[in-house]
Amino acid sequence: MDSFETSRFSFHPSGDLPRADAQDRRLNQNLPPPALCPAGTEIYAQGEVCNSLYRVEFGGVRIYRLLSDGRRQISAFQLAGETFGFEADSTHHFFAETICASGIRMLQSKSAHDDLTIDFLPMALRSLLHAQEHLLVLGRQNSIERVAAFLLEMSERQGGLRQVELPMSRLDIADYLGLTIETVSRVFSKLKHRGVIRLPSLRSVEIVRWQTLQNMAS
Repeated sequence: MDSFETSRFSFHPSGDLPRADAQDRRLNQNLPPPALCPAGTEIYAQGEVCNSLYRVEFGGVRIYRLLSDGRRQISAFQLAGETFGFEADSTHHFFAETICASGIRMLQSKSAHDDLTIDFLPMALRSLLHAQEHLLVLGRQNSIERVAAFLLEMSERQGGLRQVELPMSRLDIADYLGLTIETVSRVFSKLKHRGVIRLPSLRSVEIVRWQTLQNMAS
């Protein structure tokens, strides 16, 4: 992996460049520059010792586990500006892998810097909130409800934009929602045909009828 200097907002989905706050400046002190990771780079593996936290400067990361039958279950996507790697004990319980060319910054370890615990707590709580929201998505009755909830989630995490950037593939989305790739593609086509969304590109979705999408996710 190559290191390079960049802002954490480079290629940020919202396209905005908000100023780093005092917490960001504190966390960035004496940290190495982020590493450039090609798509498919393993950040850590299940069972590895958990020594650090990580932040996505740009791009995206999937958090997943391989099931006993060989299937993959994605539990979370981490987008630009988000921190991941939180564990309840000293080892990782999931794999973390980049889903596209990404910049990943290694943050200081909580165990080595107890004075930063208060800074990491809000990040850990946001990670917990995402996990809880994912359980709600998986609890949806049908595939349209799951995809609609997913698109609204991605929009919310990108600042409530109507045009949502999706760095992940349709297969990634399927493994995240507990569906097949054929079903996900069919739902995207159906939503497009109904005029609920537009598909400017393979990795971009424009929400045209916001309220209709919300009703589908309810």
